[in-house]
Amino acid sequence: MKKIILAVVLAAASSAALLPEAQAQVSVNINIGAPPPPRAERLPPPRHGYVWVPGYWDWNGHGHVWRGGRWVRERPGYSYAQPAWHEGPRGWELDRGGWRGGPPPRDRHHDRGPRGHGPDHCPPGHARKGECW
Repeated sequence: MKKIILAVVLAAASSAALLPEAQAQVSVNINIGAPPPPRAERLPPPRHGYVWVPGYWDWNGHGHVWRGGRWVRERPGYSYAQPAWHEGPRGWELDRGGWRGGPPPRDRHHDRGPRGHGPDHCPPGHARKGECW
């Protein structure tokens, strides 16, 4: 009897190996409700070289949590976009903000370093080390 059961189990296992793999697809939608109104924060006195980023409602996967305002070091040539919630076709979405823009890119062909360096004159092996631009 044991030999028959073993043979049936082996036959089932080998036939399962030959069958195409079953494919399942799961889709999950999470609709986040509107954030609460912003909290009132006292604006601290200005700090030279810093930008004040006001607090905002963040989403931690379970609910809205308040992230208090803070100072961030200024970045010349950039502007700071504050975090903001927007209602779109898929519900409420958070744009986390951050630094936008920046200084114009350098002209790499006219901004060469010492002789033998630059995009056209990089010694072998030095480009991978970041020693040439």
